[in-house]
Amino acid sequence: MVRSSKMNGGKYTISRRYGESASIKDKDGTVSSFTPREILPEIELYGQNEIYEIAQDGQSQKKLLGRFLDSEHEAFENKIKETLAALKENRIKLYKAIESRASVEDEMNKLPKLQERVEQFKSIGVEDKLKIIPLLETEKRLKQRIKDEELNRLEQAFGQIKDVLPDTIFLSDKTLENLPHAEVLRKIKNELDQLKSEIEVILNQLQGSFARRRQVIDNLNVELQKLIKNEEDKLEKTFKDLPACEGKSGREIGVEYQQLLQAIEKIKPKQITIQNQQSLMDELRKKRSSLLSELSKYRSERTAKFESSLKKLNKKLNDKLKLTVNPEANRQPVIDFLLACNLEGVASGRLQWINSVDDFSPGKFAELIMQGPEALQTAGWSITPTVAGALVKMNSSKILELQEIELPDIIEIVLNIAHTGNARYRPIGKLSTGQQCTAILHLLLLQNKDPLIMDQPEDNLDNAFIADRIVVELRDAKINRQFIFATHNANIPVFGDAEWIGVFEVGNDGQGIMPVETQGAIDVEMVREKAANILEGGRAAFNQRKLKYGY
Repeated sequence: MVRSSKMNGGKYTISRRYGESASIKDKDGTVSSFTPREILPEIELYGQNEIYEIAQDGQSQKKLLGRFLDSEHEAFENKIKETLAALKENRIKLYKAIESRASVEDEMNKLPKLQERVEQFKSIGVEDKLKIIPLLETEKRLKQRIKDEELNRLEQAFGQIKDVLPDTIFLSDKTLENLPHAEVLRKIKNELDQLKSEIEVILNQLQGSFARRRQVIDNLNVELQKLIKNEEDKLEKTFKDLPACEGKSGREIGVEYQQLLQAIEKIKPKQITIQNQQSLMDELRKKRSSLLSELSKYRSERTAKFESSLKKLNKKLNDKLKLTVNPEANRQPVIDFLLACNLEGVASGRLQWINSVDDFSPGKFAELIMQGPEALQTAGWSITPTVAGALVKMNSSKILELQEIELPDIIEIVLNIAHTGNARYRPIGKLSTGQQCTAILHLLLLQNKDPLIMDQPEDNLDNAFIADRIVVELRDAKINRQFIFATHNANIPVFGDAEWIGVFEVGNDGQGIMPVETQGAIDVEMVREKAANILEGGRAAFNQRKLKYGY
């Protein structure tokens, strides 16, 4: 049974049968719709090796510090995520535009050869006799555009307007019933309904006009097709009258010339497509530049806020520990990204210069790649010609993706290793295992409302630090926070002044048991006896510690 602070002190019973979901009932026994996560606090739970693992991993340390950051820091994180999502969407669109333009340019590159072949046909006098062919091909193209683009696009627009007309079901009488300002909302509903009706009338008129005009246009298109067909039938006769040349009959020459002009007419409009694609690319690049600028700004603001939070945190740590941040200093994501690109001749060893560059950023790196191998080699980053040559061959989408890579901050943690006297700080990487775990434990014990559950925290700690540091903090913090430790070291519950101690024993069946008489505070006689026996050095050491710590 729990009393939930999240639910204003309401009492709930939580039970779960193995293999089934948890069942929650309120104080009256009524099944609740809440989940355990919704009525319980956040619980920090650490196994015996997890503290050591956090000490070895910078990202885990930053995540641990995240609980001390205010909502403003989270707002910057959300802005960065939104900007990165917008950059990804922009990258996909830009890459498609680049690919589309390249495809159209390939088609346009065929045009000079086709036109050269037309000149060859002109040299044998075909042009004068078949001068109507390019005109007919132009008419065919215009007829097709009228049908596929102009009319069909307008018809689709009518459907889109219908889909977005106001729907006032959400303002039903049942919804508005008992609302304090229901009358105003009913007036709004009425106006929306009137607007919908008026638009539907206008839309029906437009669709009627469209249908009538389309029928006329379709009839004219049929007439145009007949006229084109008549001209093409005449061409067949003209083809037969053409003189043979180089083993080809007059008809073969005529058909070949016609097909050549058809191909040219299909390609000609693509010049406009290239211009449109270029305009789109310019707009997308402009938008991307703006997004990258926003991203840089948000990252700078996030770092400033993080540094401010660390200053406050350092005051709370009271010289036991000091924290600093090296913004975006972990370059490994860039190295991993490049290795995943499988660039020819580029292995991990040839990318280690990335870690030694002072002014490195993924955005600047991508910009240099776009400028070419010479820019890469003259940037002062010690990039070899082989690596520079491989980088500029990267897919354009990958170069854009490089701009979006997030570089994690590196948190620097230094521990005061002096038990007394002047502080002596040492970086976490140069500490013993016990000292590293002590540094992390200082963070875990910092002011926090959530219960902390730990399994054998003493495994990697020495008794001096437990006695001089950890139990002192436990005695101070236990008034405001619940701590639950499973431990073989009685120093923690005894000198930490535990409110409750439970001693496990081995039962007759070999299973662990906790008798009622071995549960309670340290002043319970049986609990005190057990603690004294378990404590290192036995009863004599217990009495010495009693004198030292005043218990």
